[in-house]
Amino acid sequence: MFVDLRNKLVLVTGGTRGIGHGVVRRLADCGARVAFTYQNEAAIADAMVAELRGADRQVSAYRADISDPDAASALVEQIESTQGPIFALVNNAGITRDKSFLTMPLADWDRVIDVNLNGSAYMARFVLERMIRRSEGKLVNMSSVSGLRASPGQANYAASKAALLALTATLAAEVARFGIQVNAVAPGFIDTDMVGAMPEAAREKLHKRIPLRRMGRVDEVADAVLYLLSQHADYITGQTLVIDGGMSA
Repeated sequence: MFVDLRNKLVLVTGGTRGIGHGVVRRLADCGARVAFTYQNEAAIADAMVAELRGADRQVSAYRADISDPDAASALVEQIESTQGPIFALVNNAGITRDKSFLTMPLADWDRVIDVNLNGSAYMARFVLERMIRRSEGKLVNMSSVSGLRASPGQANYAASKAALLALTATLAAEVARFGIQVNAVAPGFIDTDMVGAMPEAAREKLHKRIPLRRMGRVDEVADAVLYLLSQHADYITGQTLVIDGGMSA
């Protein structure tokens, strides 16, 4: 399947690790001009840019706290003033602060909601304002299967990801008349560094919960994002693509 993103500018939040890293790499390989954000990992971001630039690939990194609306607005202004219009936004940045609900510090609740939900909403707001003027654009929100079903010990994370699904559907309905598509991806257990650090026994237990008996790969999620940003998904909006090996079936 040919995906034509040549010379289109795509902004990916949280692009230095895991799924975000895979999305940045996949987009760059397909000819998109990619801008990605990071917050505390300047060395990793610089290494990514150095590795991916060249051979017709254009990649740039921006340090930003997207949970700060002023910083989010300034980021969008900086990127568009120096690189041109943003064709697509991938709201990938997210954090976890896992604990049972009744023992969870309120600061941990607030921080996860601030980054995962509010940060995504701020970025969507400031990018969509500009997309509407151009009557073109695509937005993909990175949710999770934790937002689709009970996730004990992750009340803050699950709430933020469930809210992202509602935000996705609502924004899709509001901006469809401007020719803009808004969708979400909801990964299950994906083989990232965080999951890879789990004890082998815990990984085997996880596999038994997944009908396909394995964890997903980062490139499988990245390919789903790529599809939703491509010309092949121009008639798809307001949808959630679940990538969980059948767990939620």
